[in-house]
Amino acid sequence: MIRVEHIYKKFNTETVLNDVSVTFEEGKTNLIIGKSGSGKTVLIKSIIGLHPIDSGSIFYHDRDFVSMTIKQKQELRREMGKLFQGSALFDSLTVDDNVRFPLDMFSKMTTKEKSKRVNFCLDRVNLHNVKSLYPAELSGGMKKRVAIARAIVQNPKYLFCDEPNSGLDPKTAIVIDNLISDITHEFNITTIVNTHDMNSVMEIGEKIMFIHQGIKCWEGTKDDILTSNDKYLNDFVFASNLAKKIKETL
Repeated sequence: MIRVEHIYKKFNTETVLNDVSVTFEEGKTNLIIGKSGSGKTVLIKSIIGLHPIDSGSIFYHDRDFVSMTIKQKQELRREMGKLFQGSALFDSLTVDDNVRFPLDMFSKMTTKEKSKRVNFCLDRVNLHNVKSLYPAELSGGMKKRVAIARAIVQNPKYLFCDEPNSGLDPKTAIVIDNLISDITHEFNITTIVNTHDMNSVMEIGEKIMFIHQGIKCWEGTKDDILTSNDKYLNDFVFASNLAKKIKETL
């Protein structure tokens, strides 16, 4: 569980996060949704400490992240897995080396233990016989799966995904969504997904937070979205005429 309480973040004079409070639940896919520029990415980066907040509190279970020392934050980050928008694989490294990289950097495993863990993670994301390939030899969906394998290789308690379906076709996007959801439940991870993809929301959204101009306007489940009266949420979700007609039939 991650608990955010009354956090504020400014860049120069612009308030990007305005009194945001939310609890991200353990063992669930927690989604942050909103338009581009709404503050989604800043919120995730603030939670993991890439953007120091101006005020407020962030708790990882009962651990106060804001008051931690640099060393304590470094230790906590070893419990985090991160899936970046563009996969962020190292082009000069093979799939095996990419997935192994966090273990080489942060673990005390033996070479044999690392190999076993890498194989397990690649098998878990249904990638076989690709260990010797380079990212340029992979499809977009395969790159995402390699990135997921790398994100979970240290058996994280917390998984952060920034626009995981960006650039993917709808069929592949569903595969990635379901893989993130399955891994979340299988390993009881607190997963936070930053997205504006409504297909992802309706496919895997268990706990959903909607942010608009830096303010948390709404939270609930994917079923609650269809009956919400929040104007900003409805404008975001039912932007197309087809979506509006579907809502009118409910």
